[in-house]
Amino acid sequence: MIFLVDLLAATLRNATPLVYGTVGETYSERSGVLNLGIEGTMYAGAFAGFAAAWATGSPLLGLLAAIMVGILAGAVMALVTVTFGANQHVSGIGLTIGLIGLSEFANRLIFQGGELQRIGPMPTINPLAGLGDLGPIFDQYGLTWIAFLVVVPAAWWVLQRSSFGLELRAVGENPEAAEAAGVSVARTRYLALMIGGALMAIGGAFFTLALLGSFTLDIIAGRGWVCVALVIFGRWRIGRGVIGALLFSLIFSLQFRLRILPEFAGLPFEVLLALPYLVIIGALALSGRNVAYPGAYLKPYRRT
Repeated sequence: MIFLVDLLAATLRNATPLVYGTVGETYSERSGVLNLGIEGTMYAGAFAGFAAAWATGSPLLGLLAAIMVGILAGAVMALVTVTFGANQHVSGIGLTIGLIGLSEFANRLIFQGGELQRIGPMPTINPLAGLGDLGPIFDQYGLTWIAFLVVVPAAWWVLQRSSFGLELRAVGENPEAAEAAGVSVARTRYLALMIGGALMAIGGAFFTLALLGSFTLDIIAGRGWVCVALVIFGRWRIGRGVIGALLFSLIFSLQFRLRILPEFAGLPFEVLLALPYLVIIGALALSGRNVAYPGAYLKPYRRT
């Protein structure tokens, strides 16, 4: 029971940044723009959140700084791909490289490569502590509760039920028809990328403001790319993407715990480390057949 409870609690914690990143990427891709700047946006959000919290002593101000950086990153991606019509693959990878480089430069400039700086991380919240042995499962950070109870249902409602969501999906499927109906393709894509960027940055800031309380190089460790895979796995639907994030996090959390069991002592460390990524690859291979991409996916739009 202790093993299971600990595993489920860790799964929710490890899924939190993936949920923010996957929901943010879903906003971007449903508008027809593949945002490969997600890795850099999460990285910049992690650094900006930590630096602001370290300077002010307030994790909430750090979170606000991360959100602003995410919005700015989304706006830059929109400027390059929507306004200038540049290749989305090149633009996204360039944005990731640029944001990671700027974050590491600022980290060296501010902290001068000294000893690892730390802040007081956000506290955990457990409204269901009275559930006995199962109570520790729900001892989670506020950002985790917000992700699953606010961000996920709100994103589903916005994309499926709101007028903005209808415009967003129309732009992602057929921008010419959407423009003819009076919808501004550029404005809609700008908003989608900026909202997505803010959510990605929150996912990155979760590491520094809650989980670790410090900033280290390579802190995101490829989770942005995992989010891109989860969006495809979820077929651009919020619910399926979140299920994919939970599945990845479950295997990710499990492999850490398997290492300490004597039954797995002889298994190479690298096999367990690769296990969650192998699961995602297998899931993509099984679910990626006959995927219906958004109609305007990766296609720049020029108003005529």
